Amino acid sequence: MKIIDAALPEETVHLAVEQSPVWEWIVGIAGYTHGQLRLTFEMDDEWTQDAKAMPASLLDSLAKIEETNLWYGLLLLQNKFGAKSVDEFIKRLAEISEERFYDVLLPYHSRSAEALREQAAQHPEDSGWWTSYANLFKGHAYLSGYVWQLYGHTRAELSELFMSVLSEWQDWMAEKPYISKWLKALAFEEQQHRGLDSTNAVKEIEHVAGVAYAPEPSIWSVKLIPHVSYRPWLLTIRTADVKLFFYPVSEQQLLDPEVPPNELIQGHKALGDGLRLNVLHYLCQGPAPLQEMSERFKMSKTTLHHQLTLLKAAKFVKVDKGVYSIQPEKLKAFSTQLNRYLKLDE
Repeated sequence: MKIIDAALPEETVHLAVEQSPVWEWIVGIAGYTHGQLRLTFEMDDEWTQDAKAMPASLLDSLAKIEETNLWYGLLLLQNKFGAKSVDEFIKRLAEISEERFYDVLLPYHSRSAEALREQAAQHPEDSGWWTSYANLFKGHAYLSGYVWQLYGHTRAELSELFMSVLSEWQDWMAEKPYISKWLKALAFEEQQHRGLDSTNAVKEIEHVAGVAYAPEPSIWSVKLIPHVSYRPWLLTIRTADVKLFFYPVSEQQLLDPEVPPNELIQGHKALGDGLRLNVLHYLCQGPAPLQEMSERFKMSKTTLHHQLTLLKAAKFVKVDKGVYSIQPEKLKAFSTQLNRYLKLDE
């Protein structure tokens, strides 16, 4: 049999590090309004102090964002716009059509639900389509409520909230003495990772963002977005065809040599408690689910989960399908970092 090879060139995912002040403002808003995890953010103490001096209008906007989870919509819009400034973001927001507005803001669920999502986007006043789509997210931490918030507000109300919170947050952050260093570090991060090898995307993503990634059907673009405000967490979001990884920029780019890295401070906070040390000791014997540890330490799962969250934020433990395990390499790296800072290894 004669075979003619008429195959088209193999397609690869588009991979790039992308940063702009707009991304940083939005992840800052997302972190500030994340009630459950806020205690674990490196910026939490400063944000608590900031709340005493912030303009009332900004505090009101942030409260609305926290209540509605509309920070998620800001991220989806910026993913679409790729705006380099807040003015550009606002301009693009004013120009987008109503159908496209909701198409961007409605979260992706699955390929099988794309037709339903499109119908909801095309009929923003039809509760039937929106009810059906919101029901797909039942049990999710916030997306079901987020969909209903989109339905419960007019486009004008949503746009006004997006524009006001973003503009006022930018104005507030512009007064910070460290913001220039932050933005320079983010720009440097993008510059040093130009020309990533898209044919070896999995390895490149792990190298840049420190996360293992398995290619997903229909994902043709992966954006790696460095941040400072959301430290120490890595945030992931996907749309129908784009995966976004928001990863913490290296703290060494932000600090003077004499200043202790926040990783050291957070690590010592996590270790500075007898119960959390006992939990680490217990996990050294092997992985364990929350229920087992709750019985072992004779405390409620809610209380223990809070303690585990602090250990997880310090990267000393990880959780997979409800089972917690220790990360010995992170504890060893913590000790190495302490010795390096104190110059004991010289």
